[in-house]
Amino acid sequence: MSYFKTNDGTQIYYKDWGSGPAVVLCHGWPLSSDSWGSQMMHLASQGLRCVAHDRRGHGRSDQPWDGNEMDTYADDLARLIETLDLREVTLVGFSTGGGEVARYIGRHGADRVARVALVSSVPPLMLKTESNPEGSPIDVFNELRANSLADRSQLYLDLASGPFYGFNRSGAEASQGVIDAFWREGMMAGHKNAYDCIKAFSETDFTEDLKGFDLPTLVIHGDDDQIVPIEAAGKASAELVEGARLVVYEGAPHGVTVTHRERLNEDLLEFARS
Repeated sequence: MSYFKTNDGTQIYYKDWGSGPAVVLCHGWPLSSDSWGSQMMHLASQGLRCVAHDRRGHGRSDQPWDGNEMDTYADDLARLIETLDLREVTLVGFSTGGGEVARYIGRHGADRVARVALVSSVPPLMLKTESNPEGSPIDVFNELRANSLADRSQLYLDLASGPFYGFNRSGAEASQGVIDAFWREGMMAGHKNAYDCIKAFSETDFTEDLKGFDLPTLVIHGDDDQIVPIEAAGKASAELVEGARLVVYEGAPHGVTVTHRERLNEDLLEFARS
């Protein structure tokens, strides 16, 4: 198993599959690098080097009490890229991972990055404010925190069997395996780390980070995303990044890495080769 140490000594687990041009993938909450399995398998089989880490507090990484916020997540990502001396990277972020990617570029620049893909990502800001009326009310995230404290095991089951993959929609065929995998990954995360991360992904404003993007950017978002609604996220991000290409997956839920894996795999492959 491969680990690297961050600036504060936290040990972070990562996977490094294949060889060729580098693709670095950042996962969503409360998951781990395992959630990228389909994409990594496909891209590595097509001649790309795929690297994905378990964010601090998630998966097989250490569970530090502190540092569960976007600046530190971004610094950890920088340490990974520098440790492996990756260059001309295709940087891909799903959901919370999209925020991690945006803040990385905002804090560390894009000298090592060739292109960015934001998939069902949280930027520019999930929280509803006067300047962000399309966002979600703070009550949504307070409820998420309350449910996490009360019974996070049940919370993860409810998310996976409901809105995350769109299994609550009429006619949807739920996969027990997918639900169980989400629950397993969620329960591997530290309780405090996953709790803190709710604030990180919902209340961090990435507007200025996105405005600093000066490289090819692909934004992929489902128009039936019940977790990170497209109007306040994908569409808003595409408008902030000059020249960004927005690809809307019609009828798609939040968890497109699973529900639309074949289309996403091909879209990412084409983008990484561009």
